[in-house]
Amino acid sequence: MSVNKVILIGNLGKDPEVRYTANGRAVARFPIATSEVWNDTDGNRQERTEWHNIIVWGKQGETCAQYLAKGRQVFVEGSIRTRSFDDKSGNKRYMTEIVAQRVRFLGGGGGTRVAPEAEGEPSGESSPGAQTPPFDDDIPF
Repeated sequence: MSVNKVILIGNLGKDPEVRYTANGRAVARFPIATSEVWNDTDGNRQERTEWHNIIVWGKQGETCAQYLAKGRQVFVEGSIRTRSFDDKSGNKRYMTEIVAQRVRFLGGGGGTRVAPEAEGEPSGESSPGAQTPPFDDDIPF
């Protein structure tokens, strides 16, 4: 048995970009940032930000492109994928991305467009249904 599941809550680093495949299927891409804050052994506040590349397929991707904007906070549930490609110089490069099955628009952040959530066509994998993600009191830690 193996599991490849990611759950992130973060803020968009830029507006989503949507493109269409040759057969007309939408794919949206955008980065989100997650931050971790702690005090070091000297009591100084430390912060680390991690950037994640998000991919959203189909109608859900179009909805993200329509309503999300830089700074907006989002919940993303999906799986990790690493792909390789050759750059312009012919060097092999690797990129790790989160392929989202579910995106929920949250409050906060600098985004000005408004929509409650983008749930829809999963990206080629079975959808977990209409379950809502755990928040606040539902989180066991």
